[in-house]
Amino acid sequence: MKAVANNLRTRLLLALIMCLCTIPSYAQWVQTNGPYGGDIHCFAASGTNLFAGNWGLGVFLSTNSGGQWTKVSNGLANQDFSSMAVIGTSLFVGTSSGVFVSTNNGALWTRVNTGLTNTNVYALVVDGATLFAGTGFGVFLSTNNGTNWTEVSTGLINANVHSLTIRGTTLFAGTQGGGVFRSTNSGANWTVSSTGLTSTNVYALAVSGTDIYAGTAPGGVFRSTNDGTNWTAVLTNRLVLSLGAAGTNLYAGTQDSGIYRSTSSGGTWVRVNTGLTTGALAQVYSFGANGTELFAGTYGGVFRSTNDGTTWTASNTGLTRITIRSLAVSGTILCAGSFNGVEACGAFLSTNNGTNWTEINQGLTNTSVRTLAFNGTDLFAGTDAGVFLSTNNGSNWTPSGLAQPYIYIGALAFSGTNLFAGSLSSGVYRSTNNGVNWTQVNAGLTNTGVYCLILVGTDLFAGTFGGGAFRSTNNGTNWTEVNTGLTNLVVQCFAVNGTNLFAGTEQGGIFRSTNNGTNWTAVNTGLTGFNIPSLAVSGTNLFATSNNIFLSTNNGTSWTLVGTGIGFGAASLAVSSTMLFAGRGGTAFSEQAGVWRRPLSEMITSVENPSVGVPTQSGLEQNYPNPFNPATNFQFSIVDRQLTILKVYDVLGREVATLVNEVKQPGTYTVQWNASEAASGVYYYRLQAGDFVASKKLLLLK
Repeated sequence: MKAVANNLRTRLLLALIMCLCTIPSYAQWVQTNGPYGGDIHCFAASGTNLFAGNWGLGVFLSTNSGGQWTKVSNGLANQDFSSMAVIGTSLFVGTSSGVFVSTNNGALWTRVNTGLTNTNVYALVVDGATLFAGTGFGVFLSTNNGTNWTEVSTGLINANVHSLTIRGTTLFAGTQGGGVFRSTNSGANWTVSSTGLTSTNVYALAVSGTDIYAGTAPGGVFRSTNDGTNWTAVLTNRLVLSLGAAGTNLYAGTQDSGIYRSTSSGGTWVRVNTGLTTGALAQVYSFGANGTELFAGTYGGVFRSTNDGTTWTASNTGLTRITIRSLAVSGTILCAGSFNGVEACGAFLSTNNGTNWTEINQGLTNTSVRTLAFNGTDLFAGTDAGVFLSTNNGSNWTPSGLAQPYIYIGALAFSGTNLFAGSLSSGVYRSTNNGVNWTQVNAGLTNTGVYCLILVGTDLFAGTFGGGAFRSTNNGTNWTEVNTGLTNLVVQCFAVNGTNLFAGTEQGGIFRSTNNGTNWTAVNTGLTGFNIPSLAVSGTNLFATSNNIFLSTNNGTSWTLVGTGIGFGAASLAVSSTMLFAGRGGTAFSEQAGVWRRPLSEMITSVENPSVGVPTQSGLEQNYPNPFNPATNFQFSIVDRQLTILKVYDVLGREVATLVNEVKQPGTYTVQWNASEAASGVYYYRLQAGDFVASKKLLLLK
């Protein structure tokens, strides 16, 4: 009987755990649904599978015409892709460290470089069962799926081969600096075929009917009607990076002006960029066709057209995110600005906490967005070429009076009718008419590389690159250095929490001043990194990002890690009423780049957040996440002003924690329990508010 009883208890416990585990877990940090992007250099199609090479980040597979992408890069030691090709069930990619092959749709890759004496592979092309590779020094051939390679470069005067194509039995090679070469015997011998080419930098080749096309930079597109013997310019003055042929249409992808289409064998061209975003217009690297669908691989990701290129739609779901440098929140509106060196993708808008994003670059002639800020209903963007204003949440932008090249606006601040802009190159500017006119206000500012600005009461502070902190008590007319105790003088960000002013530095961590900047004290206990690019305040709580994200509930005296699940720091932080948003920086198109979010209620211990409005009935919700480790959240509602008690008990009925024991106003509240000191197991939580009593089970798994 004892064995039966034990077995029954075991089965009941397992059943309880299974029931608890079916409750949807509430994630900590969640990467929002964009903004998306990618640096797509090549495509390949195999049946219903479409493959895209995302430069630096891997191969991605779509089985639904680009609707969703999945990374398939296991075994790829190098992910700098230039080319793709398919032979039967074998998929090949050319990288800067040779050729890789997959025979299972990218699930596993193997390097196949035997005999490939130059492994910088720019181009791949298939002729029956023969695979050709164009490299930084010559052409190589394999007849056994890449197992072995043989160089076939005799006659290639310039062997830096960037493109390959085949028409009939003739193989063409486009080189950097040497023009076009032709071989009629599978590469055994080559003959220069560049008569008529005004540019010998040939980055793309394509065949359409009986004609051969060469895409050059900076010469444009050339056509040959006699197998490369002579060439005629058909699209001039363009930097052409890619060519594609689909049916009777010819497409040219450029470095600076998007996509051109010709329906007359290159006789006339029409620019077809409708639907392409700013990043896509920068560089179009590749084309791919799958049935009636045409794909363009761009600096802004993958775009698809089902009407011969007349219109394009972004098809980037699942591709890695673009780098976010700035965030701004106003009510339910979240804006993100993208900038990372060579990457410049502009501004994006979300009205549903990042579930969906829309590019908002109309009129934004410079898309290197370093900072975004709301002033009432006005949205300002600081870019590399000045300040832009939008009065309709980014639907349209107008350049302000502060517009000049290389001004690098990285900070914005508002004080009454005064608007201030901080430049990384020329100090502080002030406008008293909403940006129409500007005046430079640098008197006393001995360092004019301004990283950040903040208003504290009527005082304005500027953080500089190497000069520390400066304060102005007269709207920027004069500045005074305030660096006592500030041992690191590269000030990247400020934050204000009550009477406390915080400064985040490049390598010195965080400093606090309790006397308006007169003196500073380092407050770094608990931080594991000291490069602080961003600070944010929520109530009396302060968030900081270094090599991760940290929270202080005691004005910086100590810090607690709250970045679990995000795995990195962030370039920017922003707080809404319920969420903390983190904009991921780092290298362009980093796999974890983009906007992440986490509910404030998950991080701020013992702080209850009442919702807007009075609930119609009292209630106690299931905790989330559940199962959990080590913290979980409880949400409850009360309809009347009542003494409210929320406690946690173990399975023997012993009290473990008292979370609430006070009179509460009507509303919905969320409170957190950190069970780091408790043992794994089943617990109960019980709410009593007046006559209302409810209890539920929860499971702690360590």
